[in-house]
Amino acid sequence: MQDLIKWFESIDPVTGAFIATLFTWAMTALGASIVFFVKTINRVLLDGMLGFTGGVMVAASFWSLLAPAIDMSHGVGFVKVLPAAVGFFLGAMFIFGLDKVLPHLHINFQETEGVKSPWQRTTLLVLAITLHNIPEGLAVGVLFGGVAAGIPEASVTAGVILAIGIGIQNLPEGIAVAMPLRRMGMSRTKSFLYGQSSALVEPVAAVVGALAVNFFTPVLPYALAFAAGAMIFVVVEEVIPETQQDNNTDIATLGFIGGFILMMVLDVALGTG
Repeated sequence: MQDLIKWFESIDPVTGAFIATLFTWAMTALGASIVFFVKTINRVLLDGMLGFTGGVMVAASFWSLLAPAIDMSHGVGFVKVLPAAVGFFLGAMFIFGLDKVLPHLHINFQETEGVKSPWQRTTLLVLAITLHNIPEGLAVGVLFGGVAAGIPEASVTAGVILAIGIGIQNLPEGIAVAMPLRRMGMSRTKSFLYGQSSALVEPVAAVVGALAVNFFTPVLPYALAFAAGAMIFVVVEEVIPETQQDNNTDIATLGFIGGFILMMVLDVALGTG
């Protein structure tokens, strides 16, 4: 692990953000590739994995994003926490706004949101997961951007660990997109291509986030909290409700706890907490 960190420290941070999120995309593609081997997946297992995804995202939002945002803010009391509070709110409102405008279909294939569109249901489903992946790419990008800007509280280690955590939780996301498409009769190849494409936005968002912070250093606490707010909104609005559709509440909850613990341990044990 230390060798990996040293390698990332030896390259340009913006390039590092791009490479790190190529890994998160690859994990989504790995999850989507399951369609080449099976046509259906047990719903209990899927709900457990989605719960796990939610746990990782919530833990990452605090340990990797909100806590560092507060630590690097100046002042005391309300002044110190204000950037994190403002950024968190703006991040949540950003996804809320996209949710209302961008046409997309929930994973259960029953609920649509956004403006009405003639687009196919498969396109709407991919757009839904793509929407969720934007804050994940931004989160990794702003951490690497802080390193590029020379901010002491930012570290390559934090960015790499966050990318690893997001990559792990992207695995079930890839499954969650590709498997319903396969069940609908879409070919294995098309199901895979749709499934992996939802994460292609992550490297783009990472580079945008890294460059933004690099050019506008004072926004880093706001940017970290912005990514956290966006991720929490996705978990509460989409991921958790989806796990409650088929009476698998206990499995999904245990998956959430497992995901939270894993991300917390990764962050703290590797020196980023």
